[in-house]
Amino acid sequence: MREQLQKRDEIRDIRRAVLDTYGQLTPKLQHLDPTPLPDKTSIILIVDELLEIIYPGYFGSKDLEAANIDAHIGDLLDSVFSRLTEEIYRSVRPDCDQPGEPCDHCSTVAEDQALDLLGRIPDLRRRLADDVQAGYDGDPAAKGTDEVIFAYPAIYAISVFRIAHELTRIGVPLLPRIMTEYAHSRTGIDIHPGADIGKGFFIDHGTGVVIGETTNIGDNVKLYQGVTIGALSFAKDNEGNMVRGKKRHPTIENDVVIYAGATILGGATVIGEGSIIGGNVWLTESVPPHTRVLIAKPELVIDKK
Repeated sequence: MREQLQKRDEIRDIRRAVLDTYGQLTPKLQHLDPTPLPDKTSIILIVDELLEIIYPGYFGSKDLEAANIDAHIGDLLDSVFSRLTEEIYRSVRPDCDQPGEPCDHCSTVAEDQALDLLGRIPDLRRRLADDVQAGYDGDPAAKGTDEVIFAYPAIYAISVFRIAHELTRIGVPLLPRIMTEYAHSRTGIDIHPGADIGKGFFIDHGTGVVIGETTNIGDNVKLYQGVTIGALSFAKDNEGNMVRGKKRHPTIENDVVIYAGATILGGATVIGEGSIIGGNVWLTESVPPHTRVLIAKPELVIDKK
């Protein structure tokens, strides 16, 4: 009994020590405001339902046909609108200076932005149809577009990216990054939602690809696994703070192919149209259009045991 009382005292002491850190640490590691932050589980459900709207019969319910597609898509749109409005509200509320809870201003913003995204779905489907076709055309192992949609991690990552990118364009905070990081955790493909990527984009195999926030990618570009399109350095102001909002990542023009393991860095770096960047190349300078950049063949040393 005495040991149990002693343990309870120790736990109370630990509780006090933990509570003492709330409000002391910078940055803060707690959110104790009346409005909760976005719910990751709900955001993942939103992604799943949006993918079912974009790819009906591939994602979600498999019992769809012409007779019931209208009602099913209507139900999904209602569900996404409701969930998305709530999560956008939670994402914008912390930065609003309007008093009181709930906030009518944030509610209006959330509803308008949710409706804006839903209105972009037809164009998203057209853009993703080009990506799926690029995946099929660019991979001789693909047996059909069904396989590309069902099985290729790149299509999942690109689809989630394109949804998140539209939310970024609308001005929704937090949600786009949560979406793309979820896709990153599932596929190993890390595409920042702020990147600007043209039509007919495909990533073959995909694992280990990184595409930074201010990257610009043109049409009909193909990447292989392990490609990094990243920042060369981070500019700082006179006080040593990182300067944000500047172009830090490369521009990849139309019809470029970048092979496995290549690293391309820097906001001033431009890979010209129609160029081919070989495997494991490290580039921090621009390349003219229609150029091949290759590493010289290494010398193999094969010793007998």
